[in-house]
Amino acid sequence: MTDKGFVVLDNVAKRWKGQLGVENITLDIEEGSFVALLGPSGCGKSTTLRLIAGLEAADEGHIIIDGKDVTHAPSADRNLSMVFQSYALFPHLSVAENVVFGMKVRRVSKAERAERLARALKITGLEGLEARKPGELSGGQRQRVALARAIVAGKRLCLMDEPLSNLDAKLRASVRKDIKRLQRDLGITVIYVTHDQTEAMSMADKVVLMKSGHIQQVGSPADLYDRPANTFVAEFIGAPPMALIEAPVIGGAASSDILGLRAEHVRLAEPGAGRLTCTVAESEFLGAETLISLSHPGTTGLCVLQPGLAPVEVGTEVSVTFDDRDIHVFDSEGRRREAV
Repeated sequence: MTDKGFVVLDNVAKRWKGQLGVENITLDIEEGSFVALLGPSGCGKSTTLRLIAGLEAADEGHIIIDGKDVTHAPSADRNLSMVFQSYALFPHLSVAENVVFGMKVRRVSKAERAERLARALKITGLEGLEARKPGELSGGQRQRVALARAIVAGKRLCLMDEPLSNLDAKLRASVRKDIKRLQRDLGITVIYVTHDQTEAMSMADKVVLMKSGHIQQVGSPADLYDRPANTFVAEFIGAPPMALIEAPVIGGAASSDILGLRAEHVRLAEPGAGRLTCTVAESEFLGAETLISLSHPGTTGLCVLQPGLAPVEVGTEVSVTFDDRDIHVFDSEGRRREAV
């Protein structure tokens, strides 16, 4: 068992009445890093976070935080803070009272509470709102109160469970930047659960992509995008996702292989001069570019990006081309392999 990281999960498993929660979860998280647990609903990412927090008990394996085996330790003894999706604010308490509540319970001195409160309010941009109740705040402000409460806890590890899912798109983008800046400025370790790949890819140093209770790939956002470990990763990461093509459609690989292509590597060619002739299934103007979805037997998700407004009528036949160096090769089981 390794114990090099600040947070280490060694072959951790959790089941409920024979039902799999997570299995063979092995992670090594460095101190000061921002790690995103990413995946679709039911993949086990929140269960993994709850196991680290001590809100669930592991059936197998070991959990180590800062060199201490906490596998069977209660949550209160794990020296961490949490930020939840629901904010969990007391509606009858003011912003200031919500932020310092935990410190009062722990009998932190009044002077220290005031000092930590002032610093947290400044960091989170809540100065001047100390006397307001949660009902008088916007969703983004309420989430900042929850962040301020985590900051005053003074813990080196902060766990966040879908903290932005209740916010609209504009607020999510704003608070996302706030969280990343806070993590960087405070130097804390953040483990962040999300189903939103944009959040994971834009915020995290390391992404842990999960499916059906198992880890599919661990790496930097660039690793998952540029070198997906399998076809699940290829299709989950990226907007648009990677296109998958049966090898005989293109040739040059074993007939059982599955080939992958990113939209930015597909180019329109002169009629009949490309490698594939496809039918336009949809044309979407996205502002800076137009996404043209293509239909061809033996392919899924094939598309091409054109700069600016470049609509093509649905049903039109177009010729596309691409370079061999941009083709990703997966075996018949969907696992990545090098091109041959």
